[in-house]
Amino acid sequence: MIATAHCAALRGIDAYPVQLEVDFSRSGLPAFTMVGLAEGAVRESKERVYSSLKNSGFKLPPARTTVNLAPADVRKEGSAYDLPLALGLLAASGAIDAESMPGWYMAGELSLTGEIKPVNGVLPLAITAERAKAKGLIVPAANAAEAAVVRGLPVYGLENLAEVVGLVTGEEEFEPARLDIDTLWNERQSFHYDFSEVKGQEHAKRAIEIAAAGAHNLLFIGPPGSGKTMLSQRIPTVLPPLGFDEALEVTKIYSVAGLLNGSQSLIVTRPFRSPHHTISDIGLIGGGRYPQPGEVSLAHRGVLFLDEMPEFKKQALEVLRQPLEDGEVSISRSLMSLSYPADFMLVAAMNPCPCGYLTDDRHQCTCSPAGVGRYRAKLSGPLLDRIDLHVDVPAVPYEDLKEERGSVDSATMRERILAARRVQRERYEGLLIHTNAQLTGSALEEHCRCGRDEHGFLEQAVKALGLSARAYTRILRIARTIADIEGEERIAVPHLAEAINYRTMDRQGG
Repeated sequence: MIATAHCAALRGIDAYPVQLEVDFSRSGLPAFTMVGLAEGAVRESKERVYSSLKNSGFKLPPARTTVNLAPADVRKEGSAYDLPLALGLLAASGAIDAESMPGWYMAGELSLTGEIKPVNGVLPLAITAERAKAKGLIVPAANAAEAAVVRGLPVYGLENLAEVVGLVTGEEEFEPARLDIDTLWNERQSFHYDFSEVKGQEHAKRAIEIAAAGAHNLLFIGPPGSGKTMLSQRIPTVLPPLGFDEALEVTKIYSVAGLLNGSQSLIVTRPFRSPHHTISDIGLIGGGRYPQPGEVSLAHRGVLFLDEMPEFKKQALEVLRQPLEDGEVSISRSLMSLSYPADFMLVAAMNPCPCGYLTDDRHQCTCSPAGVGRYRAKLSGPLLDRIDLHVDVPAVPYEDLKEERGSVDSATMRERILAARRVQRERYEGLLIHTNAQLTGSALEEHCRCGRDEHGFLEQAVKALGLSARAYTRILRIARTIADIEGEERIAVPHLAEAINYRTMDRQGG
């Protein structure tokens, strides 16, 4: 007898339907064969499933069993096929009615005792099941809240194989899992940090406001202890809130990576990722034999913070160029090629020299000019080309440290940033760009028009400071954002002057 169970396989952050077909024949010598490009964990499922069935009170007679995972030309991996295989074997052997199987999607790893263990990628599976108009989705109890994010799909989080059989056959009734998304949404702006805790550094706070308003990448340059990390950690508190579609996209990435815990069913705040400088290029960009998302994808729609940026491996830094340009990362391996979203705001920090005290009046720098040059040369021109704002962060004077609170809080900054984002959203409605950081070509010329006085000022600055063509483009983008924050329709000389002030590395020949 042949029975079919419905499940899904992951490809990137999406899932596609898989039919698990079981042919259970009493004729011929007993054997078990699995086809359909099943990888190691899938092939090993036979031993887990048979032990689980036995210990759950189900005894299958000896038979010649063939299992096919369709489509057969796409590789299947992971332990999520245990549960559909167990139900398929029961239906094909006649232990349960095969007519009860259609319409049910399921995923889960089985223990030898019949308990259902959590698996990765349940959210993409739930989305696929909902699109297929499934009768319901059966997942491990630990994954139920994650799957319940998808509205309109009955999701059942069960503890063991016996419960699944009872639900499918109609012998038992269970309540579908429910998730109060509105409550999650209302709690999404609860941050532990605030810019009011940062004393001094008004110039850096202004740069953060500009960067967040226009989605610009940002580089802090300053001595140790000047507050570069402290400033960076508070950037998510002023970014625009995630929309539901954005939150779903981010959650899918974390679901595939196995980084959702039981209490976190939907990521409702923008991610902040801060990898250590010893990270490999694969850890940063993603990869492996079966490519997994890296830090650039885990920072999607949020912030990727690289502290001590020149200390990162040069190869790791250079792989950032594609995602910074395209907003996604393509990973090609011999077995497959995948694309993961990677639209993030890059925030980096570095010292001005190897010892860190080149610009600090209170400490003597011990670095030679050649050493300073080698240190800064670790950041290539093409990489710096993709960072719009280069901001000096000097040591904080004692007069600022003795103040009880900083001069501006996150709520005030966020209000101005949201107003500037609304202006950009209306301006670029119907276009493929959404923020000033994406301006290029004809769009840059149209929306960053300058008058005679502005062009004259820019010409003098380019000649006096030796600015490159790439710096000219960045200055116009930054000036456009400054004008939006100030509520100005046209770019003026003061906007350009402030924008030039945020190109430290260009003025130093970086």
